[in-house]
Amino acid sequence: MNFDNYIAEEFDDIRILRYRVDVFETLPLQEKLFVYYLSRAALAGRDILWDQNNRYNLRIRKVLERIICKYEGDRSVAEFQAFLLYAKKVFFANGIHHHYSMDKFIPAFPKSYFRLLLEQTGQGAVFEELRSVVFDPGYMAKRVASDGSRDLIVNSANNYYENVTQQEVEDFYNNRKEPETRHPLNSTLVKVEGEVKEQVWKADGKYGREIRRIMGYLEQALPYAANEEQKQVIGLLLEFYRTGDLKVFDKYSIAWVKEGKANVDFINGFIEVYGDPLAYKASWESVVEIVDAQACSRTRKLAENALWFEKHAPTDDRFKKTEISGITARVMQVAMLGGDCHPATPIGINLPNAEWIRETYGSKSVTLDNITYAYHRASIGSGVTDEFAFSEEEKKLAEKYGYEAGNIHTDLHECLGHGSGKMLTGVTTDALKNYYSTLEEARADLFALYYIMDPKLVELGIVSSPEVARCEYNSYIRNGLLTQLTRIKPGNSLEESHMRNRQLIAAWVYEQGKERNVIERVVQENKTYFVIRDYEALRILFGRLLAEVQRIKSEGDYTNARDLVENYGVRIDMELHREVLDRYEKLHIPPYAGFINPEYTLVEEGGKVTDVKIGYPGDFLEQMLAYGREITG
Repeated sequence: MNFDNYIAEEFDDIRILRYRVDVFETLPLQEKLFVYYLSRAALAGRDILWDQNNRYNLRIRKVLERIICKYEGDRSVAEFQAFLLYAKKVFFANGIHHHYSMDKFIPAFPKSYFRLLLEQTGQGAVFEELRSVVFDPGYMAKRVASDGSRDLIVNSANNYYENVTQQEVEDFYNNRKEPETRHPLNSTLVKVEGEVKEQVWKADGKYGREIRRIMGYLEQALPYAANEEQKQVIGLLLEFYRTGDLKVFDKYSIAWVKEGKANVDFINGFIEVYGDPLAYKASWESVVEIVDAQACSRTRKLAENALWFEKHAPTDDRFKKTEISGITARVMQVAMLGGDCHPATPIGINLPNAEWIRETYGSKSVTLDNITYAYHRASIGSGVTDEFAFSEEEKKLAEKYGYEAGNIHTDLHECLGHGSGKMLTGVTTDALKNYYSTLEEARADLFALYYIMDPKLVELGIVSSPEVARCEYNSYIRNGLLTQLTRIKPGNSLEESHMRNRQLIAAWVYEQGKERNVIERVVQENKTYFVIRDYEALRILFGRLLAEVQRIKSEGDYTNARDLVENYGVRIDMELHREVLDRYEKLHIPPYAGFINPEYTLVEEGGKVTDVKIGYPGDFLEQMLAYGREITG
């Protein structure tokens, strides 16, 4: 099924998009069934993420679902429309805090109206329990705290820790002798009667019901795996879910990296640590993806030449790998998004995160081509580039090369950036504490920015023209210093790791290049622009910063990590911010976007499955309600 309208709806600061999975129609039945059961597994862990984000989230979601389905009063009044907007925001964010800013949503309807809705749907008894959670802006205000001068655990509203302080968490894990068990990804740390304990996430532990549901679908998918290696991957994942043993998870991750031939691949588990201010605990996520064979040539060339890029990187030789093996880089089409990858999703993935596995066995890098294409199609005619690009030349470059440049940046970031470099013996990612995520994203971005202008990419046929790099440099500086500010409320600082990373890089190279006028700040007709005057000099600055960020990571230099992030990646020029918000408001475009998933249906004839059909729903709220009814209960 094809469609031309990628934009399904818009509300508040959110644009809901759809993505196509054209390659699905070409699959044989075995692979279609594999996608089907993996997709069910990708949705089955939804409640885990909701609970991880905040301990009240599941209770609130069920309350909202019941009101939407059962309320018989006047739905046309402004208060109910405000309630629906609040509900959509909560559904999009997988909880009561904004998915990017981490700020708690405060409803635009009064407490009295919420009480009325609860009473008229038979839920009046929960009002007192939820009143402060929903309406008090100072209670559970931030899902992830980022102010290092305060207790990061006490001031975070996520549900990875209970009744413990940051010091107690760090002491508990620092006292462990075995590095692999120092701070497990898959546990909640709680203090009960004065004793700190772990609640492990496994089939017979915390989140057991959800994990058993995931396992059930993985077991149904198992017979349709492409090869014995992929069956081993699923078997190890099932064992990890049964036992909660991170040593098994390591075996699973290694097997997953080694299996690089299957046409259908997946991610399922406790993966990223952005939701934990200490970067210890991992949120649950899943992605099901299908190889886009036509688009894979560029990533294959990058993977084949990974050692060349490593050797020629502008970093100290002490921090370079001398051998690179096991890198698999492919362009894929997403077939299903789940957990922390839905509705908002990454456009590229590089896993596993364990440094020792990456250095020994390699990694898998994925560019999600149908997601980037959906973003591209939705952006056509938006007016953002016209508003914030300084010259007609910039605008023409963006129109001609923007989609290509963005994809190549993602390829370089995921395939080579995250997989590059090494840490000195005895240094772990723990050393950078709450700054690790920002610095790691900056390192990967800098690797991409440095190499996208390298003649090697033209030589390999990866870029169509040297102009692609100029286009990407324009876009990156424009975004890092201007357009990403549209996502931040007036008076706030940057807190999300990716946004900090982008401003850090753009602000640093702008400052370092002032004497040579590498980037010029231009004000024309009361509008601010940042104009690149010397692209070659800018590339050198990217290389200098890459060398420093790699050194910080490799040596575990916390002091310089903190200074770099705090000095360049956090604070916002308030006057410039007001200007950007005013300019952007006139465009009437939500700054955030996420996706409605496709739906898969088994086709049966004579009691036998003969096909799997794909459909593209267009109602975000209905999909959220359907997930609540049919998948997670």
